[in-house]
Amino acid sequence: MQTTISPSEIADWRQRMPQAFRQPLFVRLRRWALFAGFAALFAWCLYDFGFSPERIVSGLARLGRVLSFMLPPHVWTEWDEIAAILEGLGETLSMAFLGTVLGAVAAFPLSFLGAKTINRLPLLRFGVRRGFDIIRAFETLILALVFIRAFGLGPLAGVMAIAVSEVGVLAKLYAEAIENISNKPVEGVVASGGSRLQAIRFAMMPQVMPVLLSITLYNFESNVRSGTILGIVGAGGIGFLLSDRIGAYRWDEAWSIILLIIVMVYVIDALSAVIRTRFIGTMGTTR
Repeated sequence: MQTTISPSEIADWRQRMPQAFRQPLFVRLRRWALFAGFAALFAWCLYDFGFSPERIVSGLARLGRVLSFMLPPHVWTEWDEIAAILEGLGETLSMAFLGTVLGAVAAFPLSFLGAKTINRLPLLRFGVRRGFDIIRAFETLILALVFIRAFGLGPLAGVMAIAVSEVGVLAKLYAEAIENISNKPVEGVVASGGSRLQAIRFAMMPQVMPVLLSITLYNFESNVRSGTILGIVGAGGIGFLLSDRIGAYRWDEAWSIILLIIVMVYVIDALSAVIRTRFIGTMGTTR
């Protein structure tokens, strides 16, 4: 039998035993100390980075002037300029595609070495996993600068930077997808006399392939956006043209290029959604 306590009874007990309704003094002091430390750190960052109302207002005014060049969008009339823009967009898309494919091809076999359901050697698995972490520690932009130094300016450096970065990212995601599959189909293949390779081929891969495809397509979309940044440092693509227009204060053309990049990313996202729906749906029905 449950008894209900009225608000008046709670208020009465709060007056009789106030310490029972509040946290200990140490907990309250620690909470206020953490809040004060966070506030002090936030205030120091604002001071050290030069935040001031005057600077914010003047910066917003300049930003407004820059944004004013967005509309109406600039339209190129010379074919040479149009061809250069289309070539830059094509280079960016090609860089993202080749880098993602090369990274996925290299990451797929490595992911089996990093999955505990496949690789039963803890030391080897630990070393492989830490290798993935080391690769992911390098930002794609940093890799692009390194490869530009090695291979020179152009899309090749961008492709290599994306590919190496994708090896660390995709291998880790692939390995985690392999580890999270159901073991019942695998046990069924082994129980029926199948080898370990047959269990991987006929029980594990049908489960994991839709996930791998979805991960790869998402990373391809992300790499299309990353490719525009790589062009700014000299790795080719539309980013180089965008950096050139911004450096020359040709903001009307820069905004038109940004709008084209947005459209390209949107189209890639829509096509990726269609591919995911068709292939993952087909794989799901075949299982």
